[in-house]
Amino acid sequence: MTAAMIMSSDAARGLVRLPQRRRSAFTLVEILIVVIILGILAAIVMPQFTSASGDARRNSLSSSLHALRTQLELYMLQHGDETAAITGSDWSPLTQQSTFNGQTVGPYLTVTPINPVNGFSDILVLSADATGGDAVSGSRIGFVYNPANGKLWATNSKGDKVYNEVNPRDPNN
Repeated sequence: MTAAMIMSSDAARGLVRLPQRRRSAFTLVEILIVVIILGILAAIVMPQFTSASGDARRNSLSSSLHALRTQLELYMLQHGDETAAITGSDWSPLTQQSTFNGQTVGPYLTVTPINPVNGFSDILVLSADATGGDAVSGSRIGFVYNPANGKLWATNSKGDKVYNEVNPRDPNN
């Protein structure tokens, strides 16, 4: 049967066929619904991504502190329990070779370390051990060091307090 025959048989019966419209686009309502759903999903996911960079910096700091402390212990081991004389911005006892009992040792670090949380590398020397949250005097301080025992700590994101390693999510960090 051809289309002309169908039309003529429908016309003979008194039926009128309207041409069918092809649907080729989305309606405005459908588009708005999709946009709203995408907005809701973005609002759920975005906070997780914004905290990811802070978590990465904290994890990097933890890893860096572990490596620095290990190198300080190695320095002490190879220098007869003498601690490294690092101070201010001078990391040279760890970044350069040295001689102890006629043997060349080191370097223990290839570059001057930088605190990944605040980007500072200067050292504040203390005569007593520090704990998380202790105030730090000075500017651009990245690390706190006690030469009496060779212990090292990092500073928080502002560089004004000792980083709290026990609770990395401490608001003062």
